[in-house]
Amino acid sequence: MKTFTGIVKSTKMKDTIVVEVTRRTPHPLYKKLLKRSSKFKVSSPNNTMVVGQEVTIVETRPISKEVHFKILEGGKKGLKK
Repeated sequence: MKTFTGIVKSTKMKDTIVVEVTRRTPHPLYKKLLKRSSKFKVSSPNNTMVVGQEVTIVETRPISKEVHFKILEGGKKGLKK
């Protein structure tokens, strides 16, 4: 079961939020650390999260065509939109 920590980027969909997960990986040859990010669609039934909030997400069975994660816990509050 995969778990990630990321930042909420969008709450515009009904019962779904978009979370951006940033990781640091070394370059294969030069070994410099590079930032890589991925966006995941996450199930949020009551949609209580706000943009900028830090959340922990966990992989689950497919909920819809693109939603394969749910919120494990909400962290610090971010910007209110």
